[in-house]
Amino acid sequence: MNTQAYLSDFLAKQIQKDPAQKVFHQAMQEVVLSLAPVLEQNPIYIKEKILERIVEPERIISFRVPWQDDKGEIHVNRGFRVQFNSALGPYKGGIRFHQSVTQDSLKFLGFEQTFKNSLTTLPLGGGKGGSDFDTRGKSDSEVMRFCHSFINELYHHIGYHTDIPAGDLGCGAREIGYMFGQYKKLTNDFTGAFTGKKPNWGGSLLRPEATGYGIVYFAQNMLATKQDHLQGKTCLVSGCGNVGIHAIEKLIELGAKVVSFMDYDGCIYDPDGVDVEKLAFLKNLVFVQRGSVKAYAQRFSHAEFLPGKRPWAIPCDVAFPTACENELNEQDAHELLKNGCQCLCEGSNMPCTPQAAEAFHAAKILYSPGKASNAGGVAVSGLEMTQNSMRIYWTREEVDAYLQRIMKNIHESCLTAAAQYACAGNYAAGANIAGFKKVADAMLDQGLV
Repeated sequence: MNTQAYLSDFLAKQIQKDPAQKVFHQAMQEVVLSLAPVLEQNPIYIKEKILERIVEPERIISFRVPWQDDKGEIHVNRGFRVQFNSALGPYKGGIRFHQSVTQDSLKFLGFEQTFKNSLTTLPLGGGKGGSDFDTRGKSDSEVMRFCHSFINELYHHIGYHTDIPAGDLGCGAREIGYMFGQYKKLTNDFTGAFTGKKPNWGGSLLRPEATGYGIVYFAQNMLATKQDHLQGKTCLVSGCGNVGIHAIEKLIELGAKVVSFMDYDGCIYDPDGVDVEKLAFLKNLVFVQRGSVKAYAQRFSHAEFLPGKRPWAIPCDVAFPTACENELNEQDAHELLKNGCQCLCEGSNMPCTPQAAEAFHAAKILYSPGKASNAGGVAVSGLEMTQNSMRIYWTREEVDAYLQRIMKNIHESCLTAAAQYACAGNYAAGANIAGFKKVADAMLDQGLV
């Protein structure tokens, strides 16, 4: 059987196993179909069934999470932890609290995390977890009770040398604090078993900013291959959480002009661009008041709120999707290209549909996949673990220097792998190949486990 026939047969069998897991299938196909030249040059991966093994999580933990609201009413949510692959080190990946969380979505995220962590060169495996609990509209006391209940079960399965969760969508420093506190009480052990902690009790400086800063650094490296830079570029950012806001912050610092961003309610179009004063208002709105971006348009007269809209129809030079998977479709991609977009840097996991990604490839613009460009968050999580082990704190400048170096190395790894396997300049293929080979070779070294 030739390689293409093998891959077609492999994908058909995997889809047949779990026909309803469409998001995971999308992520799996995106990676697997780019590996044909690697398998042709390394037939041992086929002989040793590396693909068959790498797409199956090592372990999936599912549990109920009962909790009581402020009125005394009892609620029950589902909790999960997908421990996907530990060939390179202990499982590492965020915890997501959002009503969209399912086993399918967490398998997809754990799969992506495995290759993302591989690209950082840090000794970390891949995992992901979460619950269909929605923190929006909940009091601090309700969130605390939920987090304690969640950890009452999960603590059996995590630890500094086993699985180190972090934050993700709907799970920030507040939630990490509540979970760590309960973990410490149950285990009587103060270790770096979580990352994303506040700096005054073990967290790393720059961890909240890391993913957002990282995607901007990655875009810088991409533009540099064309002897270009971000200064003066018109930029769009979707998402208005940790990643999006800190991407905006770094873009302003580097002289770019951010004219649009969005949240669940809709998007803002600010033709004057976000400046330092507007960013301070936005940070307070999102992180303190937990309000809607429509208040931004009420505060700044030239800004327009577009309810239920996304920013992709607004002309730009560079776009940063940072919200959620499949937020940018084929029509959006063609709209961006028509309006002059020359670089798209993914800040969330798989935000572009396959058709949108294909449109960017066909247009030959600079296009990076999330597993490469949004790896800054897990990179600084790894640095947080290092600081915890050494019982020291690095300065903000030291952490930022490490982050810039890691993002530059990931960029170079993608280009090197792409060129080695006859797809020069294709960041998506390069990221998949570089991430896969490191994990696959470790699996070969460790035998059939």
